[in-house]
Amino acid sequence: MASKLIQTTGHEAENPIGVCLREAFGLFESQLRPPFPLTIPSPPEYINLNRAIFYGILCEPHLAKVHIKHLHGKITDGYSFFTNMLTEVVNDLYSKLGDTAKVQLIWVTTEMVSIPAIGIDGLLVALLRQIVSGDFTEGNLWLCSELVGLFLAKWDCLLEEEPLVLSSALFTFLRLLADHHRLSSNSKLDVLKQMEIKFCVRMFREQFHLCFKIGRDLVRLLQQLVHIPEFGAIWKDLLVNPGEFKTNDYRDISQLYLSRTSSRYFLLRITPEMETQLRFLLTHVNLGSQKRYQAWFGRKFLCFPERETLVVDIVRFICCSLHPPNEIIQSAVIPRWAVIGWLLKSCGRNYVQANAKLALFYDWLFFDGRLDSVMNIEPAILLMVHSIPKYIDVTHTLLEFLFLLMENYDVERKDIINHGVLSAFCMLVRKGVVRSLDILVYCDAISPFLKQRLVELFSGMKATVYKELQPVLKVCSSDLLKASSVEAQNTVTGNMHEQ
Repeated sequence: MASKLIQTTGHEAENPIGVCLREAFGLFESQLRPPFPLTIPSPPEYINLNRAIFYGILCEPHLAKVHIKHLHGKITDGYSFFTNMLTEVVNDLYSKLGDTAKVQLIWVTTEMVSIPAIGIDGLLVALLRQIVSGDFTEGNLWLCSELVGLFLAKWDCLLEEEPLVLSSALFTFLRLLADHHRLSSNSKLDVLKQMEIKFCVRMFREQFHLCFKIGRDLVRLLQQLVHIPEFGAIWKDLLVNPGEFKTNDYRDISQLYLSRTSSRYFLLRITPEMETQLRFLLTHVNLGSQKRYQAWFGRKFLCFPERETLVVDIVRFICCSLHPPNEIIQSAVIPRWAVIGWLLKSCGRNYVQANAKLALFYDWLFFDGRLDSVMNIEPAILLMVHSIPKYIDVTHTLLEFLFLLMENYDVERKDIINHGVLSAFCMLVRKGVVRSLDILVYCDAISPFLKQRLVELFSGMKATVYKELQPVLKVCSSDLLKASSVEAQNTVTGNMHEQ
């Protein structure tokens, strides 16, 4: 019966979670048919009975309603253990589950939401993470369709019991919708896109206070969708009709710009398997030995051209969610900037590369040292610095893109963006991420135009900087006046975690 739950090849060892569930089912199978025993199970029996019922639901769909009634009659912990078990299976086994088991998993999740069970928020987040960006396979689109349908069908229940999970769903479906609209239309995909639009628009129009909780990355995602009429209207209202959102807390889009997005949102677009591999790469693999690991990661997760858009999510995840401790930073382990450099190089399409660079620099545009982490902006500066002189084209490209953003990202609020970028540079020096900015300003390999732009940035913005950043600005300004050059290899990163 194990094959009904997990699809394995002949050489694979049995998964311990699958074995545990199957053994519990074998132990209690005789008790899973009416009439059910009236005895109260002991704590160990209760745990195994939960496992047995769960296994029965996944592998015996014709008896699923019988099993769920049995579960209702035995529950003493608000379904906490059962829901946590569901979440564990989703995180560790989803990709290996058979099709029938996946269908049953969505069915029992819907049942848990209806109750509502303790821990359904974690379960729904785990399922959202299994939808892969840029993946147009039938199974991935099916999961996306099932989940957006669940969120629409259980809107009232979730709004009352777990409203924050609706924000997670919005982040996910906004991001996925950008991919889905680039694909040639077909009947199934058109239905999915309309469901995604319906859910996202309802969130903006009816629960904007929950949308606002996402922070600045809400704007980044929404800008990818302004060509869709419904989102074009929302974008217009964000800019000129804030009263349309029926909340007194929102007055201008700059409020979103200056609101940091929590790291938990970036995890939504990275599957647990991707997260494990990225953490291993950036914790255990030394610089110089990373090529075969990167090649494996590319074959596993970036194997099709459509998957390129996943690079944007990975870059954002590395910058904002994967912050190594100082002992790793000071070791020989491959640094984050090197992995991001490899990811940018792997982008074959211009719009993907542009979005990946935006993901890299996004926190620079609105950086506030009182709220934002220097670790979010560290990879970009180190990638620029360490690319000198061997890969000077990388430094040029990134600086040009940064100045392009400063000029054009939001012309009406250019002062906010200029201040954010200046604050980012100043904080990087203050925290010792780079000892000096001389490496950029006085490097012969960098074009005079870009060096002049850097000088103008610091001299022109001095008067508008916040009072609390004045001491930092003095340090940065004095750096610009020094004649000595600092080698990139002398970069100091020791106190980055003071944030």
